[in-house]
Amino acid sequence: MKIALLMSGGVDSSYCAYLLKQAGHEVLGIYLKLHDKEEKHQIFIQNCIKVSQNLGFEFQVIDAQKEFKEKVYDEFILSYQRGETPNPCALCNPLMKFGLALQKALELGCEKIATGHYARIQEINGIKRIREAKDPSKDQSYFLYAISQQAIDSLIFPLGDYFKNDVKKEAFEAMPWLGSLETYKESQEICFVETSYIDILKKTLQVDQTGIVRDLEGNAIGQHKGYMQYTIGKRKGFSIKGALEPHYVLGINPQKNEITVGTKDQLAIKEVKALNKSLDHFQDGEYEVKIRYRSNKTKAKVTLQDGMITAMLDEDVFGVAKGQALVIYQGDCVLGGGVIL
Repeated sequence: MKIALLMSGGVDSSYCAYLLKQAGHEVLGIYLKLHDKEEKHQIFIQNCIKVSQNLGFEFQVIDAQKEFKEKVYDEFILSYQRGETPNPCALCNPLMKFGLALQKALELGCEKIATGHYARIQEINGIKRIREAKDPSKDQSYFLYAISQQAIDSLIFPLGDYFKNDVKKEAFEAMPWLGSLETYKESQEICFVETSYIDILKKTLQVDQTGIVRDLEGNAIGQHKGYMQYTIGKRKGFSIKGALEPHYVLGINPQKNEITVGTKDQLAIKEVKALNKSLDHFQDGEYEVKIRYRSNKTKAKVTLQDGMITAMLDEDVFGVAKGQALVIYQGDCVLGGGVIL
């Protein structure tokens, strides 16, 4: 079978190439140039070339910087301007990796597309679904909730049943010519962010703008450094007069450059609404949901109406931020989700 492998230049996708070749597949390696950090690209591309040459498969680079900027990067910037906390990986996956790259792969005669994501595929009632990885510490199913059914049907995750530590060990044993582990950096959660998202925003926006901190009654109780530097649940970086207990960001007002803060009890919520990005209209019912990548799953009653998902949670959750993803699970399979409002 001819399989397109999306390569990052890291250990994970390199080992995927080895596994696919060992299984007898014809591999086409593809590196997507998304951001504008050319020096980083060249390092990773050289790693990909080394792997493709040693394992004997074709490799090519696809420049998608223009599409990435328009569809992912610019939306990232606009989300922070709107007072949201965006999730660019969840946007990039359906539009770029399993959108643009998938179409390119099909045009080049590939039957499937593979990546180094830590996730699995499982068929439920005749429909293939994204499933959590065997390694819970590396599971990336949360970021894949919005990819198309065509993409899921075409996907292979060679590392879904592996633990990250085993991949590192086995990759260098199987491919000693890889060199040293130090030359293979771990993938960044957001590929175009070097240090912090603030540094990215400062390239185009006036981020440092002193503003008012208010309590839930609307009283001015302190100052902050600029609303884009905060997300719901943050408890540092602002000053409050005479505070006797920790305060957390409860709300962000971008129009007035103000934030609202309160106690942890005031941060707790049980109802989450999201703009539906699900693959299909699953039935209302009892499921588990995640409100952030690193959050635990929480039981909830989920309803879908007029393009909106409402999740009534069984227990309080904290730090629910606009722009993040609400992802719905049935067991360890992803049913869908949406962008939190």
